[in-house]
Amino acid sequence: MSACRLLILTATCCLYVHGLMLDGRRKSMQPMGGRLGVDYQQLQQFLCAWPWKVEPVRRVLVRKAVEVIGPDAWVVDDTGFKTDGISSPSVSRQYSGALGKIGNCQIAVSIHAATDKASCPLDWRLYVPEAWGDTCADTNEQVETVAARRAKAQIPDVQRHRTKWAMALEMIDELGVWGYRRKIMTATPAMARSPRSAAS
Repeated sequence: MSACRLLILTATCCLYVHGLMLDGRRKSMQPMGGRLGVDYQQLQQFLCAWPWKVEPVRRVLVRKAVEVIGPDAWVVDDTGFKTDGISSPSVSRQYSGALGKIGNCQIAVSIHAATDKASCPLDWRLYVPEAWGDTCADTNEQVETVAARRAKAQIPDVQRHRTKWAMALEMIDELGVWGYRRKIMTATPAMARSPRSAAS
């Protein structure tokens, strides 16, 4: 990658993070672009044409988090992000502990380094509900609809519906490969509930 391209990507990354930190309920590209006073398409392009591997960045973040926090425990959690539309990846009517009810949202499953004073996510995944899994569809028409929806949201083919606990175990294994041993494990009450969702 050329130095010029790297500078452009770094600047756009800074813009994107700035947009996330600004006031405003909607964090999609168009509203953030408006608040930043830039063409939202450059933010969209930054996210959709990610030119580097994510794993090395995440490994550095884990190392820094562990150094700063010195965790006593790892906490498995799922967090809901209320969403107004239906096109964002994996958005569905599903139970969210953050909302305290079934609502239109995305769910992230995460493992946090925690002490009684601080916490920071070490690893995370976007939960893919059954409504976004074409293998869960009952008819060929539903399969085609879900497949088109997944393609539009650019969900990789390897990302399928799995239980939240399966995702948590995968992340624990990944952290182990990165050289981090499990601490005392705990889970939030929402993770202990049986899945509750409604078709979107």
